[in-house]
Amino acid sequence: MAKIDLAKVGKNLLKSADSGEKVELQSLWQDQPVVVFFLRRFGCQVCRWMASEISKLEPDLRANGVSLVGVGPEELGLQEFKEGGFLKGSIYVDEEKNCYKDLGFKRYTALNVLPAALGKKVREISSKAGAAGIQGNFKGDLMQSGGLIIVTKGGEKVLLHFIQDSPGDFVPLDDISTALGISATVKAGQKPVCNDDVCTR
Repeated sequence: MAKIDLAKVGKNLLKSADSGEKVELQSLWQDQPVVVFFLRRFGCQVCRWMASEISKLEPDLRANGVSLVGVGPEELGLQEFKEGGFLKGSIYVDEEKNCYKDLGFKRYTALNVLPAALGKKVREISSKAGAAGIQGNFKGDLMQSGGLIIVTKGGEKVLLHFIQDSPGDFVPLDDISTALGISATVKAGQKPVCNDDVCTR
């Protein structure tokens, strides 16, 4: 886990998807522990599935005083994401992408984005998403990767700092609850059988 300068990254501004108000990232963990999921794009089918998967933990997180937050790198696709109800938590936009930079979430290049997007992990999650009725689009910044952080109340400690290596990488639900020291009552989505028909669309 890479070292995070919470004092620095915490000063970055996010825009609330609900009010449009600008707040510092550190305000999210000021009064309670927080799980912050950084999406690649709001229109990303895989990201939408990941958001819905993480949201299975929301009742357990809330019961333990932990907040769930989603952050996207641009407003494009935000309204559709909100209407889809993919994330059961607060949503923000990092318009300057400063949090993404400071947390080490890499950017793909024109040369490596296609192989990454067509990788086995992405195909498997895409088939899960399709089976769950979750669709996506290719609008917006296709080059940005994402990740997840879990920070204790008051920013005393980073419990988890996850950086996507592939667009299909995500933190298993058990790892999130273990990092927080809570027991979860939900089960992760079942991995589908991947055949050519499912994985190549």
